[in-house]
Amino acid sequence: MARLLLVLLVLATPLAQAEQVAEHASLRLRYGVSLRDGQQADVGPGLTYDGMTPNDLAAVGTGWVGRWLGAWAGVQREAFDLKEGSLRITGGSLLRASVGPRARLFLGPVRAEVGAGYGFAQLPLFGDSAEPVLARGVRHAALVNGRVVVPLFLGLKLEARGELPVTLSAKDASGAEAEATGYSAGGALLVPLKRAGAWGGTLVLDFQHVRDTVTLADGTRSEQRLRRVGAALEFTWNDFTPAPVVASPPPERVPMGALSLRALDAETGAALPGARVVLGDVERVADAQGVVEVELPPGEVTARVSAEGFAPAEGRATVEDGVRAALEVRASRLPPPTGGLRVTVVNAQSGVPLPGVRVAVGATEVRTDMMGQARVKDLAPGPVAVTVKSPGFRTAEEAAVVVAGQEAALSVPLASERKSGPATLAGQVRSTRAGKPLAATLRIPLAKVRTRTDAKGAFSVRVKGGTYRITISAPGHLSQTKTVKVRDGEQAIFNVDLFPRQKR
Repeated sequence: MARLLLVLLVLATPLAQAEQVAEHASLRLRYGVSLRDGQQADVGPGLTYDGMTPNDLAAVGTGWVGRWLGAWAGVQREAFDLKEGSLRITGGSLLRASVGPRARLFLGPVRAEVGAGYGFAQLPLFGDSAEPVLARGVRHAALVNGRVVVPLFLGLKLEARGELPVTLSAKDASGAEAEATGYSAGGALLVPLKRAGAWGGTLVLDFQHVRDTVTLADGTRSEQRLRRVGAALEFTWNDFTPAPVVASPPPERVPMGALSLRALDAETGAALPGARVVLGDVERVADAQGVVEVELPPGEVTARVSAEGFAPAEGRATVEDGVRAALEVRASRLPPPTGGLRVTVVNAQSGVPLPGVRVAVGATEVRTDMMGQARVKDLAPGPVAVTVKSPGFRTAEEAAVVVAGQEAALSVPLASERKSGPATLAGQVRSTRAGKPLAATLRIPLAKVRTRTDAKGAFSVRVKGGTYRITISAPGHLSQTKTVKVRDGEQAIFNVDLFPRQKR
């Protein structure tokens, strides 16, 4: 049997692949007979029934949005007769309806569909079995259903389907709560009849098996098995139109032009090797001469150039078929990054922060806050002069080094003013390279003083009040001369930053 199914699938594959199109909509109308048997058990002797009933009707419609997703809606009427021998005791009709979304998938020649939605069903109940009268219970359920269509030979198709209701609520004829379970399974043979353009007609030889069970609150239970046999007509609408076979035209020549671009420094005109050049969807890196050569289709093109340390720049050129266009794009240097300086002013004797002190950093003047700190931003990298003044304290002059992208820190102790006694010159000698303390020599010719700093680069010299020229020198660094004015009893504190000598 498995081999026979495999052979049928192989034979059907070319036809299935040719007709594997996305149906827009389908409508199936069925008419047939139903063969029914069932049983109702209650506190009495119970009731069994069977028989055949004509006029079994159903309609199912399906619509699709695109190739994969869609929805379905269906309704069917079940005629029902309860007979004892040839005598009809009671009868009527029952309705079922369902609706919900649906998805489909093509697995080679096989088409599979899965749906989930809502289902309504009327189920038969007979009250007291001594006097059976058809009553209708109601079931509201969430439906899960599926359908698989397998193509056979000569255009025939085999269909298998199933449906499982998950009861949301069930009631008997009086509205009392009940329990209901069930399932449905079936199959069909699909015989193609006619196709006219996008429309098609199919004969469906259909079989269905349904089983339902209803249990009332008093323990009464009704079971029915229903087997339907019938024929149906299915109408489909799709967009299947065989595409005419057209010979491929010979490939046309695609017009192309060329562009030679040079990336340059806007100030000096020097080439920018390694610059990144973007031309629409094309990206290139400039060579050692700042040049990029590229082929492009004719038309206007915008070139965007970016390089480290330069602001992005653009240029436009018109490319013509068979012509090499030239373009220069000049990029401007970015301004150097700035840094900041935090100056902390304290009392030289107690170390207490001094608020409200005037701090001049280059041409910018600020005052310290309650923590004795003053901040200056956006300073150019390099050494900068710092002057600190406050009433009752001697003016201090310092030098700090500003580092790009960082905030440098400088601590300035202020000494109190004194009216008598020798003056004191104190401070520290450092290198501008990382602020390293230096072993330096200080010469004060007017005071006939020559001294050296200690291991931390610190010095302290006592002199008479006056104006002195101090020369500071250290091995491997440029000498520096400072002029300091100091009065008797005062202490002048200053730091000296020496620049290293350039190697030749």
